[in-house]
Order: sequence, then structure tokens, then C-alpha cells
Amino acid sequence: MKKSFFIFLFGICSIFTAFAQDTVVKGSVKDAVTNEPIPDVTITVEETGQTEKTDGLGQFKFSQPVPFGEQMLKISKPGFLPKRYPIVVNEGKTVDIQDMTLEIDRGSQADLFTITLSDDELNDDTSGSDNISGLLSSSQDIFQRTAAFEFSSSFFRVRGLDSDNGSVLINGIEMNKFDTGRPQWSNWGGLNDVVRNQELTVGLKPSDYGFGGVLGTTNINTKASDYREGGRITYSSSNRSYTNRLMASYASGLMEDGWAYTIMMGRRWGDEGYQDATLYDSNSFFASVEKKINDKHSLNFTSIYTPNRRGKSSANTQEVIDLKGIKYNEFWGYLDGEKRNSRIKEVEEPILMLNHSWDISSKTSLNTNIGYQFGKIGNSRIDNAAGANPSPAYYQNLPSYYLADDDGPNFAGAYGAEQEFLNDGQLNWLALFQANANKNLGGDTAAYALYEDRTDDKTLTLNTIFRTELNDNIVLNATANYSKLTSDNFAEVIDLLGSTVGASNVDAFSQKQFDLLNPDRIIQEGDKFRYNYRIDANELSGFAQAQFKYNKIDFYLGGSVTKTDYQRDGLFKNENQVLRNADGSIRVDNSSGKGDKLEFTGIGAKAGFTYKISGKHLIDVDAGYLTEAPTLRNTYTNSREAQDYVGKFFGNTIEGVDLTEEKTTSLDVSYIFRSPIVKARLTGFYTKIEDANEVSFFFTQGSTTGFIQETLANTDKKHIGAELGIEAQVTPTIKLKAAASLGQYTYDNNPLVYFTSTSEDFLGVDENQNEEVRSGAVYQTSLKDYRVAGGPQGAYSVGFEYRDPDYWWFGATANYFTNTYVDISPLARSTRFYQDTDGLPYTDYDPEFARELLKQEKFDDYMVVNLVGGKSWKIGDKFVGFFASVGNILDKVYRTGGYEQGRTADYRAIKEDAQNPKQVFGSRYFYGRGANYFVNVYYRF
Repeated sequence: MKKSFFIFLFGICSIFTAFAQDTVVKGSVKDAVTNEPIPDVTITVEETGQTEKTDGLGQFKFSQPVPFGEQMLKISKPGFLPKRYPIVVNEGKTVDIQDMTLEIDRGSQADLFTITLSDDELNDDTSGSDNISGLLSSSQDIFQRTAAFEFSSSFFRVRGLDSDNGSVLINGIEMNKFDTGRPQWSNWGGLNDVVRNQELTVGLKPSDYGFGGVLGTTNINTKASDYREGGRITYSSSNRSYTNRLMASYASGLMEDGWAYTIMMGRRWGDEGYQDATLYDSNSFFASVEKKINDKHSLNFTSIYTPNRRGKSSANTQEVIDLKGIKYNEFWGYLDGEKRNSRIKEVEEPILMLNHSWDISSKTSLNTNIGYQFGKIGNSRIDNAAGANPSPAYYQNLPSYYLADDDGPNFAGAYGAEQEFLNDGQLNWLALFQANANKNLGGDTAAYALYEDRTDDKTLTLNTIFRTELNDNIVLNATANYSKLTSDNFAEVIDLLGSTVGASNVDAFSQKQFDLLNPDRIIQEGDKFRYNYRIDANELSGFAQAQFKYNKIDFYLGGSVTKTDYQRDGLFKNENQVLRNADGSIRVDNSSGKGDKLEFTGIGAKAGFTYKISGKHLIDVDAGYLTEAPTLRNTYTNSREAQDYVGKFFGNTIEGVDLTEEKTTSLDVSYIFRSPIVKARLTGFYTKIEDANEVSFFFTQGSTTGFIQETLANTDKKHIGAELGIEAQVTPTIKLKAAASLGQYTYDNNPLVYFTSTSEDFLGVDENQNEEVRSGAVYQTSLKDYRVAGGPQGAYSVGFEYRDPDYWWFGATANYFTNTYVDISPLARSTRFYQDTDGLPYTDYDPEFARELLKQEKFDDYMVVNLVGGKSWKIGDKFVGFFASVGNILDKVYRTGGYEQGRTADYRAIKEDAQNPKQVFGSRYFYGRGANYFVNVYYRF
């Protein structure tokens, strides 16, 4: 306290007459323990909101005039306890506050949740668990922090938007994937100590690194000299995704010879997490080396390698959950006394980066970066080429199937199925080996094989980032970026499950060759089969932005242009994708070779302002319009087999469907209040998305039977709502906090949906020329005003934090979620729903009953209570500490999401299923975890 008091007096008294008559406010910030300068500390004038950041030497200087009189400076940086320093500004004088100090936050709640988020909710990139929390974890805004740390377990999406609406960069290089538009979080998973240096801009706010998306931009800085000197060893235990984690890191700081390095290693492992047989096996390696050549130039090399394997879990129908509980996972069974999961996701994509920083002058900088990422993503599953569906939860193995018997309920069969499922209900690996052994006796190919769907990407990125301060009020930013992707996609057999012959490369459903270039080929382990193609993608973009800062108003303008192109190159000739002449010769090959080159031009424009009514009251407005290329996943409708893309099928144009750029219009208006005790923000937002495409795949039966590619084309969505965040430091040790989000996210038009398939229902013969022809089926949907699924559309949180001066702390929150909806089937909301095979409405169609059948399911509201706390000790200049969290302490059972099955999607089939004693093809659901924990112990030196 004495040291802080003298620093305070020094700050007040450090006003002296400068040679010039300009009023200057400057100073420096150091670590209170090591006395080392701290870079990237945010210095804020609380009355005006003016901000500056410290440089690599811990120095700062305000570029704009600070108002005369008494002012309050706030200094803050993630991982440190914020401080406030009063100053007095006199005209023509210089305020020079050197050696302000920050203390490391030994009980950082953000530290805990950064660890649990990046290791846990962010790992899975499926639609059922897409999560934007990683974009928000470094935010200082109370609502954004609550969304990241409290709402994430319910897969809440800020403003109802997916994570592809935000940009994640490492050292200025964008990490969002061409395929999904989302970042692959596991590419830097387990490296928590070295990915803490983050710069976040929320929403459309200006970023120095690029235009970003409507959810904002997060840049992770891995420059070796920016890490605090010292090391850290951490051990963690949890029952969420893994059971054990061990990490060690060390940073040299900038040494006298101009070199700096930072290294880290980590391991996370466990036989299963919260759900059954969800194994976790991950290693993490990081190295960053920097050479400061002189005062103007530095080079930094970063390498990241985080190979990881994790077992997947299944979405289940309510019938399955009622029998086996929310931890049940249909993908595993015992083999040699151990649980073996058939669905393993393996990610191994190293990242290499070289970054050159050039400080052209004290106000102008140019950063040039090159990044290269390569490796593989594999998702395993069982191929049942000549065997029954091996899933223990297959509908024909469940009681509902016997109760829906055409001859009336088969109660004996239902009871037998129920007992079998209750007593076992897991994948029978031995039965698969036995089926293959039987095939071996006849010299036949395998009935079952385990294979991986592989994506082997190589991505090269080059960019340059320019920043200059034209004067004390104007900053200009500009970037130029080029990215090139080569993506090899194929299926590879990884285990023949005892077959000595090999696997077949023939489609079990259509009995056609997967590759006519090598017909009847017998597949061995390590061979590619089923599909094999390459995608080439290129993206060239430019961005410019101007930021203006004045005493009463700040505003910005930004614009971008992006050119994107895709091209598919088929390496297999799939027999399902050829059309033959009357003599059997191939007339159309829609599979092999290079397809059309698809080109897109995206533009972006955004502007906003902050009007400072006073130091306590501000009005903030942001608006933007973006057009961008659709992701690869939503461009090609069946890329594994065909050249088809949205609007094209076997080279024919689908009327009314247009492959074009996706368009987003966004506006938000905020009122911000801030005082030494209370900080609050209330925001209203509106986002309109137009011409979006959604491509999905499933098996259907009814008036059409077969494997279907469903394309929902040129879809519009509207997201409207409000956000509130408020926190109050009611005493020096107690903080109260609350946050709320209420939105309405709906489809805003009735788009066309069309279906393509290799099913015989889509194959015909031209009567005039006796040639094979294929056609898609196009239907009008009635999706307008249905809710867009994706987590709760209403979320509310209240809580408190207590921080004791003796470095122990405790917090609790209660979080309430409402308006969570199932993901609806567009097929069931199309004209096909009520049409018979002749195109006329069913004769028994009842509109009132149909309306009830198609009512979107809304899940029950629920509340989740979380606890968190910790303690740390200082031993000399070392620190030892622990923290822990208990999630869902009341063990509430709740649904986080789900989707309707498309297997039955016409009126008669859905009606029949709904009238069964138990629904056979009910929706599949995702459930949140029950009571769970995370414990962390660390030693910092």
C-alpha cells in the first residue's frame, strides 16, 4: 500500500513545463513484482473514453489532447488486476507518469474459463455444437464475458449467429477455414498459456487487422518478446472432455542480444469425458522465436503443433434417452475388454508462421506475414457394405419399431428389444469380426470395415498490414491478403475388422462402382475408396479503414473487396454420376476431372460512431453491409461424388436457384454508462442475412426412398433483439453482475429446396433417344417465421464475485435459458409434404392436422447454477495457486439443441409415425452436461 501511495503522489506531482506549449499525457507501466515493462496495457481516460496502449517498452503517450482539469486514468490488461490513477492536466504542461504498476491477477476467473472453453466446448465443429465463445473470451465487456463463460454450456450464440461470422487471426493471419468458414479451435488447443495475448474488437468495431465479420475480430499475438519473462507448470483434472491435463511453458523475455523465445508443451488425456467412451488424447507443442534486428525491424517465427484424437458422442431420440440416460453414446462397444469408439475425430494440422514487423516511424508501421498450414482431419465410421446396420440404436432394434407393426403392436417383440437394449445397447464389435470371418470362408469381400473420411488441407497465406497516424485525430489502416488452399478429400480404410480379402469399392445401395477408372478393385487397409477429389481455392482481398477520434465523438469508415474462386477436380469416376447412351457407352461424366471454376466477388462497407454525451454517458452506433462467397460446404451439393453445385445438377440449371454471394446487413445501437462503481451497456441489434445456402445429406423413405442431398437455396434470415450487461463494484471486494439477451431469430422468406440423389427415383430414360437422364426435385418451402435453431434465443444471468485481499476468491452465477427450438426439416415444410407421387395432394390430407404435425418443437426453459473459486500464495517471487469450478451444480437435465429426422418427411409418413404408440423417427437431441467439475493447480516462476 505504501508503494502504491508513493506512486500515486508521484503521478500527481509529475507535471512539469515542457519546451513546447502542447499539453501531453504520457507514462509507463511495469510489473509490480518483476519491475519489467508490460506491453499492450490499455490506458483509458475514463471521462472521455480515450485509449492508448503501451509499446514493447511499456511506454505510452496520448495522441489526442486530454481535457484539462482532474482526470482518472484506468490501466488494464487481461491477466492483471486493473488500477486507476488520478491526474491533473494543465494547459501547455506535460503529465509524465512513469512506473505505474500492475499486479498479476492470481485468481483470474477469465484464466479458468479460457482454459475450460478452449479445451472443451470449442473442440467440436459440428452444427450441434458450433460455439462462438472463443471469439469473446478476451473481452472486457460484461455481456461478452458472460456469453463466453456462463452461456457457453448451452451453446448460446451471440445474436443467434454462427462463429463463421467472426474472424480469428494469429499474428494477423486469418485462421477461418474455407470449408466451413469457422476456425478449427483444436489447431491451438491446450496452448492456453501462449494464446492469452488477444486483441478483440466486438461486432463491426474497427480492427487494425482486417474487415472482420459482424461478430468481430480476435487477433492472437504470439510474438516472443511480448510474453512476460518466466515459466508456468499446470496440472488439471476434470470430468468434462478429458480427465487429466499437464502443461509447461517458459518465456525468456527480450534478452540483451535482441533475441526472445517462448516455448510450451502440454498433454490432455482421458478414457472418456462426461459422455460414455468419449476418449481424449491430445499433445500440444508451441515455439516462438524473435530477433529484434534494430529499433525498426524484428522477425518472429512461430510453430504450432497440436495433434489430437477424441471420441464422438451421438445425438439420441427421446426413446433412447428414456432408456439409457443422457450419457448414452451409441458409437462404442467393448472389444478385448476395453471400450472402443467407432467415431473418432483426429486433427493434425501444424501451423508455421514468419512475421516481419517494421516500425517505419513512431506513427507508422508495416507488418508482413506468411503462414503455411498443412496436415489432416479424419473422422472415422463403420462401412456396412454387405451387412445390416450395426448401430445398437438403429430404429429396428428399439421397442418403438415393434409397437408400430403393421399388424398391430407386438408387445412381446417390444419387451424383448427393450431388455436387450437396456442390458447391452452397445456396438457389437465381435459380431462385425464374425461377419467378416464368414465372408472370408467364401472368399468374399468384407461385410464391415472401419474407414476415415479424410480432409488433407494445405493452406498458404501472405499478407501485409499497414497502420499510420496521420495526426493526433486520424488513424489509417490497410491490409492486402492472399490465401491459397489445396484440399484433398477421400475415404481411407483403416481397419478391415478381420477380413483377409479386403473391402469392396462398390456402392452397397445402388450396386454401382465408386470408381470406374479402377472397377472391381479390392481395397486394403490404407487404400482410398468410395470417393477421392481435390478442391482448389484462392482468395485475394484488400481492406482500408479510417478512424477519427475527437473529444466528443469518435467515428470510423471501412471498406473491403474480396475475390474468391473454387474448382473441384474429381479423381474417381463414380458410376452413380454418369449417364449412358442406349448402347451402354458413357454420355455424361459428372464426376471425374475438373469441374466449373466458380468465382465470387465480395464487398464490405461499415461505419460507426461513438458520441460522448459526458464521461459517464455514451451513445454507440455501428452499421455494415457485407457480401461474401459461400463456404465450400454450402457451395457443392455432393462434392464427394459429383461436380454439382448450388443451382446446377448434371450440368443443368435448376430454375429459380442462383449460386451467388451471401449478403449480410447489420445495425446495432448502444447506450453505455460507466462510473467508478457501475458499468453498463444496453444494445439493440438487427441483422439480415440473404441468399444463404444450406446443404445436408440423409436417408429418406416414403414417396421417395434413398440417400438424398438436400439444398436449401437463397435463404433469408432475420435476427433482431437486445443485449444488456451491467456490473457494480459495490465494495472493494464484492462485485455484482448481470447480463441478458433476448432475440428473435427467424427465417425471413420461403426459399426453394431441391433434392438430388443416386436413387432410381431420380433416374429415368429419355423416351425419344432411349438415353439415361437424371433430374432433381424442386419444391417451394413455407419456412418464413419459423425459428432458426442454434441454442437459446433468450438467456439471463445474475451473479457475484468476492475477492479477498488475501488472494482467495469465490463467485456464483445463476443462468436462465428460454426459447430453444429444434432444427426443423425443410423437406417437411415444402410442397412435397402433401404431394403424392403424381404431384397431386394426398386425398386424405387434413390441413389442421398437418399444421399440428409441423409445429416447431420448443424445449423447456431451464436454469443452470455455476460456482467458481480459487486461492493463490506468493512464495518469494514465485506463485502457487489453484482454482476450481463446478458447473450445473443442481444437476439440471436440459436440451441444448436437436434436429428433426428427414427420414419421414411427407404427410402420410409423419402422420403414421406420430400416431404410433411410440414415435419411431422422432427428433434427435443434444443434452447439456449434468453436474461437472474442473480443478486446476499451477506453479508460476
